[in-house]
Amino acid sequence: MKPYALQNLLAACFLTLLASSNLLANDESLTVVAPVSLKQVIEEVGKTFNAHGGPLVKFSFTSSVMAAKQIEAGMPADVYISTDVKWMDYMAEKKLIQPETKAGLFGNSLVLIVPGTSNLREITLTSEAITNAIGEGKFTISHLENTTSGEYGKSALKKLGLWDVIEPHIQIVKHDMAGTAFVSKGEVNLGLVFYTEAKSETNVRIVATLPEDSHLPIIYSFAATSSSKGDNAKLFIEYLKTPSAISIFEKAGFTILSK
Repeated sequence: MKPYALQNLLAACFLTLLASSNLLANDESLTVVAPVSLKQVIEEVGKTFNAHGGPLVKFSFTSSVMAAKQIEAGMPADVYISTDVKWMDYMAEKKLIQPETKAGLFGNSLVLIVPGTSNLREITLTSEAITNAIGEGKFTISHLENTTSGEYGKSALKKLGLWDVIEPHIQIVKHDMAGTAFVSKGEVNLGLVFYTEAKSETNVRIVATLPEDSHLPIIYSFAATSSSKGDNAKLFIEYLKTPSAISIFEKAGFTILSK
């Protein structure tokens, strides 16, 4: 049996055993701080976790950097999820997570999107093509310092020699969900978002994918916080490795790194 298959089987058996033996306290709740890009999928996973005998999962959604700073300032949380490895490392250095629980499980990519009504089907990553795609309109991107897609996106566009062309047209948004909404309504001609965000919106079209080597790897890392009591946080992270949880992430378009 392959290692990842065995890991998934053991995790599933572990969860089933705890649920059947009533060791999980269903009147307890678990607080998970997650990036906005995980909202739909992690909420669905939370429901299935609860249905399998786990405690009720409560979520707080914000960027990885803001979550790290808020937890450091004392915000209650049991599980921290980051899209940026350096912020998970920061949490470890500050002893704000339980390092043995840290796991990088899923990946994502950065794409360019246009409104579904656009005639564009695909564009090359050249200054001329980008200029034509934006036209007299705007280019939307998430916050350049407080979001992974914004920070990595800017870095990638600079590496590709496209930032100077795009910068005069930029419209900064709080997160990818907002950027995708602007593009879907035709209020913005071109946008940069995570692939999974674009995949979830039927009124946008992906016209280009940024090369993987143009930015740091986008890895969703999970860890139990140092302040979390009991085993529920660890159990939730183990549940994310089971076929039931993996299938939800896979359906949403995330890359599965635990295989």
